[in-house]
Amino acid sequence: MRIEEDIKLDFKDVLIRPKRSTLKSRKEVDIRREYTFLHSNRKFFGVPVVAANMDGVGTMDMARAFETHGEGLSVALTKHYSPEELVEFYKTDAAKNAWFSMGIVERDIEKLEKVREAFGADADNVVDKLCIDVANGYSEAFADFVKSTREKFPNVTIMAGNVVTGEMVEELTLSGADVVKVGIGPGSVCTTRKMTGVGYPQLSAVIECADAAHGLKGLVCSDGGCTVPGDFAKAFGAGADFVMAGGMFAGHDQSECKIVEEDGQKFVVFYGMSSKTAMDKHSGGVAEYRASEGKTVKVPYRGPVENTLQDILGGVRSACTYVGATKLKELSKRMTFIRVTQQINEVFGKS
Repeated sequence: MRIEEDIKLDFKDVLIRPKRSTLKSRKEVDIRREYTFLHSNRKFFGVPVVAANMDGVGTMDMARAFETHGEGLSVALTKHYSPEELVEFYKTDAAKNAWFSMGIVERDIEKLEKVREAFGADADNVVDKLCIDVANGYSEAFADFVKSTREKFPNVTIMAGNVVTGEMVEELTLSGADVVKVGIGPGSVCTTRKMTGVGYPQLSAVIECADAAHGLKGLVCSDGGCTVPGDFAKAFGAGADFVMAGGMFAGHDQSECKIVEEDGQKFVVFYGMSSKTAMDKHSGGVAEYRASEGKTVKVPYRGPVENTLQDILGGVRSACTYVGATKLKELSKRMTFIRVTQQINEVFGKS
């Protein structure tokens, strides 16, 4: 047993220090990025914001809305669509920025192969992005699965996670992941830290994991912990190449979930994918050898996702102007974080 005494920080623990700038308007800021993925050698060009592969967030309707927005935003589809639904979806333009999400059990592999079969020799160009997603990315079996998937699909881009430390980012990158997903426990409906005591403050995790990945020419995706638009800027400033969010995209028209009304207010049910709600829905209940690691909440109905996107992307552009970054690529190079005890003045309540 040992204790690491270095202070580790979350998004709420810091603010961004402003710097002199020659920028006259947010319009001058380009928040798109261009990447060539390490292993697949495919290119990405767009705004590197990803809707998480959660029920009510990683939906086909969300992918359609993101595609309409037109800035290269992407959606990691929830794992629970049928092969038939996925085949139909992948015939549309909305699929070009979608990640096919899967776990590491046999039924996930079978579903992927069934969808790919529908597109024959062109499968690599249609189902071209995989998100291999497990709660605990530290198992040897997970790294082995990433490696075998890379060997099987050398031309497909792979995002894999979740982890929070540099050495595991390096292992997954060397095993074939183009993007490593970073985050254990920071999500709004995740209770892993409560139930297991395991986790890592998200800002520090992103800083350390990005450093490890970039040393190998790999990429990282900050997954979870964003509660306000400014947190996206902090994640990018910490070195994240992509930022994935769940709760901030919950409650919209694109959730594909039922809108419920109570006392004249509209809500959408939102839950973690390791919650009892999710496991009852998709796995026949919580297995006897494990505990639920997610919660179920009612999110106020928020209308179309377009308004939320405008807040998030506008916030990132504005953050760039505050530090003089003309491109998102420059943000981390111009970033100085200040430790704080209070981020937002909520004397008149949350807005």
